[in-house]
Amino acid sequence: MKYSNSGSKGLRIMKIITINLPEKYLQAIQVLNDMGIYPSRSEAIRNALHDFLSKELKMYNDLDDENFKILIRSKKNILNQ
Repeated sequence: MKYSNSGSKGLRIMKIITINLPEKYLQAIQVLNDMGIYPSRSEAIRNALHDFLSKELKMYNDLDDENFKILIRSKKNILNQ
């Protein structure tokens, strides 16, 4: 498990995942890393996911961890009906 201080809500536990990316995406992320825009490819991907989730789930930034878990459980219950 990794921990990060990034974000407005303090220390976060990070999970490691494996993803498949087109080579072009990976090369673009590496260029950003090489230019020093992001300290790592992981940070670039985290930032991109944060922006995506902020747009797709408009209320995402306003939810604390517990309320976000409730939202996820509610969605699972709806899908299982």
